[in-house]
Amino acid sequence: MDKKLKATEEQLAYAGILDLGMKSGLLMLIGTFVIYLSGLLTPHVPVNDLPKYWSMPVKKYLAATHIHTGWSWLYMIGKGDFLNFISIAFLAGVTILCYLRIIPIFFKKKDSVYGALAILEVLVLVLAASGILKSGGH
Repeated sequence: MDKKLKATEEQLAYAGILDLGMKSGLLMLIGTFVIYLSGLLTPHVPVNDLPKYWSMPVKKYLAATHIHTGWSWLYMIGKGDFLNFISIAFLAGVTILCYLRIIPIFFKKKDSVYGALAILEVLVLVLAASGILKSGGH
């Protein structure tokens, strides 16, 4: 009665990309944090000024520091305090990479419903990440 469950090909492929992506993202986070701590790149908000912003509501903080929402951080990645956003965006996108990896496996197995659902999932994630849909607090 003790049946061992085996992972499917697509589960192993997804897990492999997820594992690699998580480890890569963690290394990127550590690297960008070290760059920030070293002062190699000047931060947009000086470290000594941070305490005066901590108690501010987000909208006031953004206005006071001249920071814009959405993908505008891309214009600021040369600043020490925004460089780590690259790692965060990468980690957020790992799921998309995982789905892209398993789509061909589904179609190879003639699992067209799961393949179509995986394509739809990628499209939804990309659309959500794009910022085209303006919802929520931003």
